[in-house]
Amino acid sequence: MRVRRSLAALPLLAALTVTGAATAGSDKPAAAVVHTVVIENLQFSPAQLTVHRGERIVWVNKDLFPHTVTADAKAFDSGSIAANTSWRYLAAKSGSFPYSCTFHPTMKGQITVQ
Repeated sequence: MRVRRSLAALPLLAALTVTGAATAGSDKPAAAVVHTVVIENLQFSPAQLTVHRGERIVWVNKDLFPHTVTADAKAFDSGSIAANTSWRYLAAKSGSFPYSCTFHPTMKGQITVQ
């Protein structure tokens, strides 16, 4: 009889364990938001991007030659981003940041950080 009572309680114990796991998981911080800008055909795509402070932006160079992501006001500068590589930036300061590629000045973009 004891064995049967213990086995009968298992579904209830399993339900409590699952409920507890879901509650514990909700205490975790939300995953960081990452935006992607593709560099391809001598363009930034999207050319204009609005993000929130604390979010990351990744520029992925899909061209066959290097590019830079250089803010006009020098707020950030990626240095040379080789073909098939990327560069990440954490948007920490609010404002509007126009940028360009120092190797190809006609390539322009803008980030707005809210």
